[in-house]
Amino acid sequence: MSFSNLNVLTWSKNLNLFLVCSVSLCFLTSDAFSQEKASNNVVWNTQSLNSSASMPVGGGDISLNLWVENGNVYLYLSKSGTFDENNTLLKLGRVKLKLSPNPFQGKSFKQELILKDGYAQISGSNGKLNTKINVWVDVFNPVIHLDIKSSQNTLTEASYESWRFEDRITKGKENNQNSYKWAPKGIVKTFKDEIAFKNNAIQFYHQNKPETVFDITVKQQGLDDRKAELFNPLKNLIFGGSMQGDNLFPVGNCEGIYLNTPFKAWTLKSKKPSNSTNITITLNTATTESISDWEKQLTSLKINNNHKSSIKWWNDYFEKSFIYINSKDESANQSAKNYQLFRYMLGCNAFGKYPTKFNGGLFTFDPQLTDTALKYTPDFRNWGGGTHTAQNQRLVYWPMLKSGDFEMMKPQFDFYLDLLKNAEIRTQSAWGHNGASFTEQLENFGLPNPAEYGWKRPADFNKGMEHNAWLEYEWDTVLEFCMMILETERYNGNNIEKYLPLIESSLTFFKEHYTYLAKQRGAKALDADGHLVLYPGSAAETYKMAYNSTSTIIALKTVLERLLERPNLSEKQKSEWETMLKTIPPISFRAFDGRTTIAPAKLWERINNTESPQLYPVYPWGIYGIGKPGLDTAINTFKYDTDVLKFRSYIGWKQDNIFAARLGLTEDAAKLTNAKLKDSGRRFPAFWGPGFDWTPDHNWGGSGMIGLQEMLMQVDGKKIYLYPAWPKEWDVHFKLYAPYQTTVEGTLKDGKLIDLKVFPESRKADVINMIK
Repeated sequence: MSFSNLNVLTWSKNLNLFLVCSVSLCFLTSDAFSQEKASNNVVWNTQSLNSSASMPVGGGDISLNLWVENGNVYLYLSKSGTFDENNTLLKLGRVKLKLSPNPFQGKSFKQELILKDGYAQISGSNGKLNTKINVWVDVFNPVIHLDIKSSQNTLTEASYESWRFEDRITKGKENNQNSYKWAPKGIVKTFKDEIAFKNNAIQFYHQNKPETVFDITVKQQGLDDRKAELFNPLKNLIFGGSMQGDNLFPVGNCEGIYLNTPFKAWTLKSKKPSNSTNITITLNTATTESISDWEKQLTSLKINNNHKSSIKWWNDYFEKSFIYINSKDESANQSAKNYQLFRYMLGCNAFGKYPTKFNGGLFTFDPQLTDTALKYTPDFRNWGGGTHTAQNQRLVYWPMLKSGDFEMMKPQFDFYLDLLKNAEIRTQSAWGHNGASFTEQLENFGLPNPAEYGWKRPADFNKGMEHNAWLEYEWDTVLEFCMMILETERYNGNNIEKYLPLIESSLTFFKEHYTYLAKQRGAKALDADGHLVLYPGSAAETYKMAYNSTSTIIALKTVLERLLERPNLSEKQKSEWETMLKTIPPISFRAFDGRTTIAPAKLWERINNTESPQLYPVYPWGIYGIGKPGLDTAINTFKYDTDVLKFRSYIGWKQDNIFAARLGLTEDAAKLTNAKLKDSGRRFPAFWGPGFDWTPDHNWGGSGMIGLQEMLMQVDGKKIYLYPAWPKEWDVHFKLYAPYQTTVEGTLKDGKLIDLKVFPESRKADVINMIK
């Protein structure tokens, strides 16, 4: 988890307007069900002050920040995988739309996110002129659509605005947007894009230079002799697109400033007034040395003006899984609404080449609107673009199991699989043994972030180690993603064979590395009980130089046990992993006022951060919980461990709400989850942050989702516990996923389960209703 200073928003009452329908949570007809989902639409009847008051729109792997300011429509364009030479996740520009006469300078205005259909509609009236603009992204093709219809003929002016019209040197904190962070090597530049009118369109692209931060990092970490073998996602990367429209022609350039950032604009304008105009923006990302190849791909992209297939995808998405609450407790209702809104935001990158990033996803906006001191370009985000922080990323992806969004987990799994060889080469080079070493702050080419690795290292410092007080020896977070992979097999029957080398290599690293370290210290590889000595280690980023970290022990034990349950393991694999399982030491305990609690490790030297890894056996590993032995010990840890109490919060990546739910502590779970999922204080209710990271904070939203899911339903083997931490007074209608290709849909009204649908029906016998 990130370790910046806590920067918490001053929460104020959110003024967003919702289209609220009265919902009956008894047995629901399809019509009532449709109304139920429509109630989550976000409606604004006034224009926005700036980009921080934007609305998320997206589909496939493209996301937009959409807002109307001073009568003009604006869109920030973002696409998965647009990493420049410095590993900044660049936006693809800003679009400004202006109509003349202007319908948005009258008395009537409305901007609505039509949630179940996955698009936004802007409407306005000025005198007799009425205009509607539908803004949507094709889920199946990388194309953005702006469909404009007016009651009278208007002129349309569409400008492509870029702040990357010239090279720009990034200094100071601005380098937090890239992989150099606070330790740039020489002058760091964001290089300019190529932008020009082409025929009757505007074409724009960024082509990475031959040398990138990959090359600098490889040299820094002593891997030049293996460089040719390493996967390099930044090499020959070209990304951009084109904007064109019906009856639109180039009319020239202009310059301006948005907030503090100068830009240059390329403008298309209607040749003659019309009452209907369709503008499309096609985007393309390719790995090729040839601009002409990239252009051929761009021009061959299918532009499908039929919106129906994308609407159907979104309809199916929201039919697949949901949580709707109808309670006198408005904060509970708000939590359910924001759960849906955040799940929508995750769906906007369903088919991304890269995972949805914890620090803003694809929906970041001008940074000075998050922190007034950061007057940088819209490309800025804290904690980097191509840098992935594992403990934060996991919270974005764990909720997708119970929401049934298994296909959306693939980019995160493939991210690690693509980096496997690099992680293995790094291990071999540094220590001479096998296994994949994945660090916590991980670049998209599989090596530690160069700033975190450290430029000012002692000459004899181990080259496999990060010279960093927070991150040293923290290698176990990959095991959560290994577990997620195994869970998709159990939940959905996914074929995970291609990921087994990743899981096995990640386990091999711990076996070989801690044997290697023990043999450096003495003659024996194992302790007196035949266990690995997991020292030095780390319990999250918090308990450092740990001896037998609880989070590492429980991760190794759980992944090994699950791997051994797979029926198609060879005898050799079985023997290897059974032998390793026997070497995993037990976790440790400590006492507070005579009460036994789980300890974060057997021993540790210092505390660096504010996580509570002593509760990781509760979540995500599920060793303690409802219906399991030792629940009182886990509850003691939650209630009496002084570190846990001191660290408790709902902000950002904090997961106390999840721990409370897993332990069946209804009051704590409800209070913490409602605090986490309350309106963000920004115009869009699910734009939380910055918390510890950035805005919108996706690990904030993800941990909120998990908490609400766990309050409703928990699973243990084949057992399905309903309402294990659910307030009786919260009427709810939900549909969630359980292991063994099971869906559970239930309605609770007036404290009673009045409707339960389980598929397949045979699994109904495994359901245990915890509300009596």
